[in-house]
Amino acid sequence: MQLQTKPQYYTPEEYLELEETAEYKNEYRNREIIPMVGGTTNHNQIAGNFYRRFPLTINNQDYYSYMESVRLWLAEYNLYTYPDVMVIKGEPIYHGEGTSNVTNPQIIIEVLSKSTQGYDHTDKFQFYRSLPTFVEYILIDQYHYSVEQYIKQSDNQWLVNFYSGETAILKLSSVEWEITLQDLYQRVNFESEEE
Repeated sequence: MQLQTKPQYYTPEEYLELEETAEYKNEYRNREIIPMVGGTTNHNQIAGNFYRRFPLTINNQDYYSYMESVRLWLAEYNLYTYPDVMVIKGEPIYHGEGTSNVTNPQIIIEVLSKSTQGYDHTDKFQFYRSLPTFVEYILIDQYHYSVEQYIKQSDNQWLVNFYSGETAILKLSSVEWEITLQDLYQRVNFESEEE
């Protein structure tokens, strides 16, 4: 007979305190702390390629981009999470004390892995859609040249575009910016089986 263990619950404040000294990142989902799966070199390379190439100013408007260590707070779902890359138009709006938790991304980029792709496509996308500033979601496959782009429409519906192949060009909808998949996947080794 297997013993059932009761889940341990935490307040957001307890989570944030524990996260300060944690050896690895954790997500906070409605009172539970969920360890995040470790990233791979390909995952990190792709996120870094997007982050490094995204400009800070487009058409005289300021943008801030953050990668992996800045948390996103989603009040409606009582959730703290770490998107791979976030783009914020104008100044970031912070939650709580300090500058580690933001609430107003315009664009969120997630690099898909075998263990997280289901979550990124379903629950996580639903959580992100609760943010009024969020209008564009980019999902990047780390195993081959493939990108999904979700664009919020005026009627709260989401349009999806698919990009595949090395020569395809990802054109963002909410800002005037584009990147070739060749540049997005620069220095990625598809033959390495990590994870």
